[in-house]
Amino acid sequence: MESPALYLGATLRQIEQAHAEAPLMQRAGLAAADWACELANDRNRPALILAGPGNNGGDAFELARLLGERFFDVRVVFAGDPAALPGDAAAAHARFVAAGGSTLPTIPDECCWGLIVDGLFGIGLNRAPEGVHAQLIATANRLADRDNCPLLALDCPSGLNGDTGLPQGSSIRASHTITFIAAKPGLLTADGPDYCGEVRVADLDIAETPEFPADGHVISCADFADRLKSRRRNTHKGSFGGVGILGGGKSMVGAALLAGRAALKMGTGRVYLGLHDPEAPPVDLVQPELMLHRADTLLQAELQALACGPGLGRSGEAIRLVEQALKCPLPVVLDADALNILASDGRLEGNLYNRIAPAILTPHPAEAARLLGCSVREIQADRVGSARELSRRYGCHIALKGCGTVIATVDGRWWINSTGNPGMATAGMGDVLTGIIVSLLGQNWPAEQALLAGVHLHGAAADRLVADGCGPIGLTAGEVIDAARQLYNEWIVAGTRR
Repeated sequence: MESPALYLGATLRQIEQAHAEAPLMQRAGLAAADWACELANDRNRPALILAGPGNNGGDAFELARLLGERFFDVRVVFAGDPAALPGDAAAAHARFVAAGGSTLPTIPDECCWGLIVDGLFGIGLNRAPEGVHAQLIATANRLADRDNCPLLALDCPSGLNGDTGLPQGSSIRASHTITFIAAKPGLLTADGPDYCGEVRVADLDIAETPEFPADGHVISCADFADRLKSRRRNTHKGSFGGVGILGGGKSMVGAALLAGRAALKMGTGRVYLGLHDPEAPPVDLVQPELMLHRADTLLQAELQALACGPGLGRSGEAIRLVEQALKCPLPVVLDADALNILASDGRLEGNLYNRIAPAILTPHPAEAARLLGCSVREIQADRVGSARELSRRYGCHIALKGCGTVIATVDGRWWINSTGNPGMATAGMGDVLTGIIVSLLGQNWPAEQALLAGVHLHGAAADRLVADGCGPIGLTAGEVIDAARQLYNEWIVAGTRR
């Protein structure tokens, strides 16, 4: 079983052309009508359908006709010229009219709506909506709030860029989005989740083919299922590796401790911390199993993987430690201050690119901007492209953190993570992620799978906590560690059963 596919708009248009003989619009309208019937919170109130001038409008006409057949009171607003509709959309409009349907030029003022459907543009618009359509979008958003009714977007909320997840001017804020053929990256990253609400995929009976391979994927346990195995009984702590975490500069020792605790509770046999602060404590009283060292002696320990950066600082000695870490012939995770040092010292870029052992970088958008010498706005304008450029430039696997973390690997493939929640926007979360990933590396996971599993598990653990009533407001990084351990063990039990 493969992870769910993601397609860019250009590829989707090719797929639609290749299946031009199939009744895709009718299938889309049926799938949308089925969900609309579930969502309508009051059948006594009319449904407002906004139909646009292109194929998304055709989907809306199909949905409106089917809802009418199911005895909904349907009001369709269409501010275009029926004669200008493209072929399939014109046929859908004709079927709608033949069934007794009619359209309105504007939204009626007097109605209290039970459902609003956005069928204006979908992924077919790559600029800001203008004129009457921008007004329809603003009015639909306002009425959905006023009437407390679902707002269902067809394929992609109008005004949202389906490739990047950025709103282009006035954009629909949907409570639900039904997307057709496959998911689009913009629904899952950047602002996409805030504009899409709950997302369902209707594949329209189109299967992925070698002719049109997926552009990317959504991370799922299928990406690392072969690693989810129970442990043999005849083992010892040396069977599960030793990892080192280099960081913990002055006033930032907690960052390294969080990473170390996460690594320990993800099953690493031995966890060593190399703390840069000369006044760092000799023992972690919360987790005394951790072995605390001075930073300059860490690499003398027997290690299978190394993490560098949590709380390290940017002193001259910190720069030397990062350089030392890059020369270490072990899989390495670079985060936080290690990334800032890498961005500011051009000598280190070559050291990283020419490494034999794999390296993983986990920047947030500001760190990514420093690494690429651009603005945060430019990073966020194309998160998938930014992650892939980082991977190409530095020869590393990349996790570009944020809403819908993007993973890019050195062979050009990419994924978007769908787990996680706003409670994770707090100090220390990145340190915990670093500890999870380096722990898996230390247990001989391949770097790509360690990164995919670490990111997915990190977010899923936070989701589990919220589902259990812990957060999202006030959720702490330390709480995620135990939740990740529990969930990881559940995945292994499930994987073993399979």
